Amino acid sequence: MSFASMLQGLTAARVRFVVVGGVAAAAHGSALVTNDLDVCYDVAPDNIGRLATLLAEWEAYPRGIEQGLPFFMDERQLRTTPLMTLTTREGDLDVLDRVAGVGGYEKALEQSVEFEAFDVRFPTLDLPALIRAKRAAGRPKDLAQLPELEALAALNRKARREAVRASTSRA
Repeated sequence: MSFASMLQGLTAARVRFVVVGGVAAAAHGSALVTNDLDVCYDVAPDNIGRLATLLAEWEAYPRGIEQGLPFFMDERQLRTTPLMTLTTREGDLDVLDRVAGVGGYEKALEQSVEFEAFDVRFPTLDLPALIRAKRAAGRPKDLAQLPELEALAALNRKARREAVRASTSRA
C-alpha cells in the first residue's frame, strides 16, 4: 500500500478531492496509524469520469466482498453509491461524496488546508472540520481519537496566539 502513489495518482489524473479521515489526522500531527486513504470527491460529471477511470485502472473492488463477484468500476457506481470502501492495487481507498458533520466536496474544500507530502500538494480537512467529522461519524475508533485531535487544535491555537503576541510586541 502506498499513500504516496494514491495521492500522486489522484493528483495526476486531475481528480478534485479532499483528504479526510486518518491520513488527514496524521497530516495534522496525529500519532494514529491508518491503513487506508479516505477522500471526499467532487460529484461534477467530469470529475466523476476521471475518478472512475483511475479506479478502474487501479482495479478497484469493494473491500470485504468475496473476490470474483461481478463488479464494474464506472461512473454509475460513483453516482449511485455515496460511500465505497475499496481495495485497489495501490492500497485501500475509501471514496465518499460527503463527509458527516462537514458536507459535500465544496464544503470540505472550504474547510481544508493544503499539505505537501510525497512530492504532491493536496487539500486536507482542517482540524476543526476533522473534529466535527469524527464526532458526527460516532464510531468508537473516531470518538477515541477526539482527545488527541482536540489537543492538537489547542496547541495550534496557542501557537497562533503566541505568534500574534510576538509580532505585535515587535511593532
